[in-house]
Amino acid sequence: MQNRYKNIFPATLVFSIGLMLLGMLLEAPLDILKGLWHIVTMQDLLITDYVSIGGPGAALVNAGLVTIISICLIKFSGDPFNGFTIVEMGLMAGFSLFGKNFLNIWPIILGTWLYARYQKEPFSKHASVALLATSLAPLVSYMALGSIHASLPLGALTGVGIGFLLPSLSAYTYKVQNGMNLYNMGFACGLFAMMIVPVLTAFGDSPDSVLYWATGYNLGFIAVLTLLCSSLIVLGVFFTGIPPWSVWAGYRRLLSTTGRAPSDYLRMFGYGPVMVNIGVNGLLGMAYVLLVGGDLNGPTIGGIFTIMGFSAFGKHARNILPVMLGVYIGAYGMHHTPDYPSLQLAGLFGTTLAPISGHFGWPYGILAGFIHASLVLQTGGPVAGLNLYNNGFSGGLIAIVLYPTITAIARKRRPTLQNEDYYDLFEESAPIDTSDLSETHGETAPEEPPENEALEAWARKNFLDPE
Repeated sequence: MQNRYKNIFPATLVFSIGLMLLGMLLEAPLDILKGLWHIVTMQDLLITDYVSIGGPGAALVNAGLVTIISICLIKFSGDPFNGFTIVEMGLMAGFSLFGKNFLNIWPIILGTWLYARYQKEPFSKHASVALLATSLAPLVSYMALGSIHASLPLGALTGVGIGFLLPSLSAYTYKVQNGMNLYNMGFACGLFAMMIVPVLTAFGDSPDSVLYWATGYNLGFIAVLTLLCSSLIVLGVFFTGIPPWSVWAGYRRLLSTTGRAPSDYLRMFGYGPVMVNIGVNGLLGMAYVLLVGGDLNGPTIGGIFTIMGFSAFGKHARNILPVMLGVYIGAYGMHHTPDYPSLQLAGLFGTTLAPISGHFGWPYGILAGFIHASLVLQTGGPVAGLNLYNNGFSGGLIAIVLYPTITAIARKRRPTLQNEDYYDLFEESAPIDTSDLSETHGETAPEEPPENEALEAWARKNFLDPE
């Protein structure tokens, strides 16, 4: 493991233990145990808020447990730490507040381990895929507890099948999105779920979305999130071993990047600017929920944690705010209000399209957010609430359409696949020189991409998400 990333493991353990301790402060141990029982026995279809189902204490304890499991899987499998590790921890912590629990993720992880054995490859090569594929954890819970054919063995077998099939699918779907959708696994899982739901329907099953949505927790969660994000900013500025002016200079350079995947900010800029970026983006996510009159609960905090995770890998204030604004405008265009639960989540998770804003400019970010606000409400139906990363599915569809359209018509350039230089940012771990980064937002024509075979091999090895 590279020394540059040696602090990720202990920092994640501290974060996970902090979540569990906070949960234990909020509720009595017996209430937490009862809440955990309710959480693991739910079908977990979208939107199942664990704060509503099991209480805030049990939800936070579950989040801490899932995050510890995730970081230990990465470490002990031998998968190298990098900026994307922070993404994975943000996703796992966030979605363990609504949909993932410390039991329903294991069959999928086992399936990916079996895939690695089948391919005669080390599990470390696929550990990231194993974690991100838990987007379909609700399908495991549904087949174990909710289906008319439900049984625990059936649920476990379903999870194993998911974990075995998704590594190859996710590697293929990555290359058609041109780095414009940060939640690649959400797109892959959405395609998979669209195939599974009709099969279930043909056999008499009828999974469908639900809505368990907690309210009345805003004040407590405002205090917790403000303390967490402010602490990260302070630590990033004053306690990373470099002068504060250097941290802010690095953060300003970070703001000039497009965010096109893969962009490992931890490698590019170091801990200080990345921690500042995480803290700032967490506060922006919370502010968005509050400004639209929304609720801080399991799903919305999950969205904020996801934004914070991707703050090490593509998201920053300049490329997420236009997308949020587009979702906000789109809500009124559909005669909804932005505080509608699904649209609250769209405003947060829709930042999967931040690279469109960063690469083409803020007007296109607003356009992407506007389209996403409408599309994400429709993509949930065909997958029947089984794909937790539904915004990633919607984002993938938008990226596939907008990237070639904007490139060929608005920018008058021939669409190409991902710039080879971006791959180096993710494959390597040594610090790089970022002094030549500019704010051109994609004005320079990209170089020719690597051959398709090399691209597919890279994607399979280093699989990206998400939502």
